[in-house]
Amino acid sequence: MYANRTPPLNPEFTMKENSEYMKEQYQEILLGKEEGLDVSLYSNPELNWLQMEQIRMGIKDKVDVSAYADPSYSYETMKQIRLSIYSSCDLRPYLERGFVDDELEQIRLALEDGLAIDSWLTDDMYVQQIYEIRIGLYEGLNVAVYANSQYNWMQMKEIRLGLEKKLKVSSYANYLFNHWQMKEIRLGLEAGLDISSYAKLIFSGTDMKEKREKLLKEKTKKHMPADKLGIDLGSLTKKEFSIFVEDNGNKAYAFITWIPGNMVTEADIYDALKKRGIIIGIKNDAIAEMIKKKRMNEKILIAEGTPAQDGENGWYEFFVRLDLPRIPAPLPDGGVDYVNIEAFEMVEEGERIAVYHPAQKGIDGQNVFGEVLHASNGTEKKPLKGEGFLIAPDGVTYLSRLNGKFEYQNGKIIISNMIIVREDVTAVTGKLEVDGSVYVIGSVYSGGYIAATGDIIVEHNVEAGRLIAGGNVMIKKGSCSKYDCFIDAKGEVSGSFFEAANINAEGNVKANYIMNSNINTMGKVIVSGSKGMLLGGKICTVRGVDTYNLGNKSHLKTFLEIGKNMLYTKKQAAFAEKREMILNELTMLEEQWNKILQVLPPNKEQAVKLITKLNAAIVAKDRELADLDAEVSKLANLTDQDMKAVIVRGNAYEGSQIEINTIKYTLRSNVSRVVFKLRNKNVVMVKL
Repeated sequence: MYANRTPPLNPEFTMKENSEYMKEQYQEILLGKEEGLDVSLYSNPELNWLQMEQIRMGIKDKVDVSAYADPSYSYETMKQIRLSIYSSCDLRPYLERGFVDDELEQIRLALEDGLAIDSWLTDDMYVQQIYEIRIGLYEGLNVAVYANSQYNWMQMKEIRLGLEKKLKVSSYANYLFNHWQMKEIRLGLEAGLDISSYAKLIFSGTDMKEKREKLLKEKTKKHMPADKLGIDLGSLTKKEFSIFVEDNGNKAYAFITWIPGNMVTEADIYDALKKRGIIIGIKNDAIAEMIKKKRMNEKILIAEGTPAQDGENGWYEFFVRLDLPRIPAPLPDGGVDYVNIEAFEMVEEGERIAVYHPAQKGIDGQNVFGEVLHASNGTEKKPLKGEGFLIAPDGVTYLSRLNGKFEYQNGKIIISNMIIVREDVTAVTGKLEVDGSVYVIGSVYSGGYIAATGDIIVEHNVEAGRLIAGGNVMIKKGSCSKYDCFIDAKGEVSGSFFEAANINAEGNVKANYIMNSNINTMGKVIVSGSKGMLLGGKICTVRGVDTYNLGNKSHLKTFLEIGKNMLYTKKQAAFAEKREMILNELTMLEEQWNKILQVLPPNKEQAVKLITKLNAAIVAKDRELADLDAEVSKLANLTDQDMKAVIVRGNAYEGSQIEINTIKYTLRSNVSRVVFKLRNKNVVMVKL
């Protein structure tokens, strides 16, 4: 939608050591790196931190930030362009006309509401003027009366308020009147006064106010007929009151001024309502009570329209819990309670999962003038996506297709097969291989073997055996073995403790205590709690280690390999192999494309179908290649120069060995609250 701009690139830098970057800029770049974003798109000292924030938010939301990653744009202009991309509004023509910052915001809001603001904008208008035009259009007013840059925004506002209250604004819609003069004329019209005596340019706003207040006191009286004695009773009575229309024409109020001899009747009120064209929602009882009880100097609601009722949006009613805690509860020492976490929700085949309640139509209303107030219809929600469920014939009820584990992630329902084992798993039990997830209510002992395409959850302990999961592995109590416990997971591995365990994981490995274990993970190793300890064994992780204590007082050797280690190299090789395969497939598809274009089938319909199918296949492969390249870039960013490779929140003991991107470091003395990271091809230690 926007013309491409070349983003400022400066991918290789050491942020803390680069004086070009202020602290706030550094924080924005650091945030982007922690979120796995391509920070090179905004690592430019010419950008202040607010501009960097807008670019980072755009990258995070996967929009084309090249549309606004330009130091010449203020951060507010960047923000408006970013928001316009979300709603598919094109702000480019307005940028070219010189509109910036808050002006763009008002234009964007108008475009999002479908208002024809283009017809009234001129290049010399500023934000408050654009606001008044937008509000007028939104309320369905005739903005042509004031959408002229000759009016300042305060004059525009006075004219708009008059239009809202159905006043004869032509009496003051003259740019030679200042806004104070306009206000006094408007207030006079609202009170039903004859403003012709003071609605003149020769009178200042102060003069007009004095004259309006005087007219209000001397308002034309209706004289009663003289009685038989010839006494003019009208000279002894007054009829001072005002009718105010507010809330965009939805409410009308009466105000009877307390002055001696003020005798307003119900007929006077009804006559005034008729003259103002107020015909809907008249409150006869309120008018009668106001007159009967002489309620003066009090604003009384005497007419009220029927408000428009917007239709309710469509919504899903779920019959299963969506709020199961994904993060275990903390323990008093800062550790994590893996034992009592509810890891999943079970459903049965045919069980009702959710019911969709369709959006409702809005109900139009009327204001006190009898004009229709249009209501908006509710917005429908998209059908739920996922797997393991079906939609009933009524089209709104979602039913489980199988007995299994229910999950609701990123707006998707996932129901997968789950086997519940109500006994310990041992060599006697035999191999347990499941297409789905496994929940062991007991423990896994020597010889136990579980292979599942989904998650594996063990309620108690794992002493020995092998667990292979296509998803996560959770051992609520923990694992203690003699190096004969083997755990492989495509997702995370978590438990209260791991002792002498062998773990391979794609995701994080989390526990409150890890001792003498061999761990290989593409994610992080996280040890929580003030009593948390990571000691002994060999930890090989790509994304780093976050632990409370590292090693122990006995100097038990603990080896950490972080970053570009053998796991990283293996993953990069796998990426390269996959990329080569995709490129080969793309080449084959493109060769087929060229052949088909040379010899098209004689049948036109068949030719179009074949070309469309082949083009879709090429586009899909291109997208697959782009996604793979993004994964490669993300992996590289995870192991860059500024990665906090090892965080120790408590004590790190002498003898621990740390290797970051193949650069080794041995801790020669005990330290506390430190971070180990790379700096200029050396492992350095900085205070946390």
